[in-house]
Amino acid sequence: MRSYIKVYGPPVLEAIRALEKIAVGMPEVCIMDTVIVKGVPQNLAQDIGGYFSAQGVAVPMERCRSILSDARGSLGEYDFFFEWRVSPSVEQFHGLIEEVDGALAPLGCYYTVTTKPR
Repeated sequence: MRSYIKVYGPPVLEAIRALEKIAVGMPEVCIMDTVIVKGVPQNLAQDIGGYFSAQGVAVPMERCRSILSDARGSLGEYDFFFEWRVSPSVEQFHGLIEEVDGALAPLGCYYTVTTKPR
């Protein structure tokens, strides 16, 4: 199951960085977003920890191995997704929304979240 995020209004890039930080702290999800893919040189694609360190986020080594989804393709109309390893409970989903609300409110961004099966 994936929870797709569409960000409205600037600063979209800062919003995506905030969503990445949320994902690092949620071991039950993995992510794929074009910012990481474009931000990591091809020869350093395995150095996800280095990517996050450059963004000011410490990622434990074991989390580096599980943070990125093996999903292929584009995000379509969305800017980001959280891919749940198992179907989330209502409480987990509400927790995600609270985290996203808290991270994006200071940026002044609005967003929608759409959860769909993979």
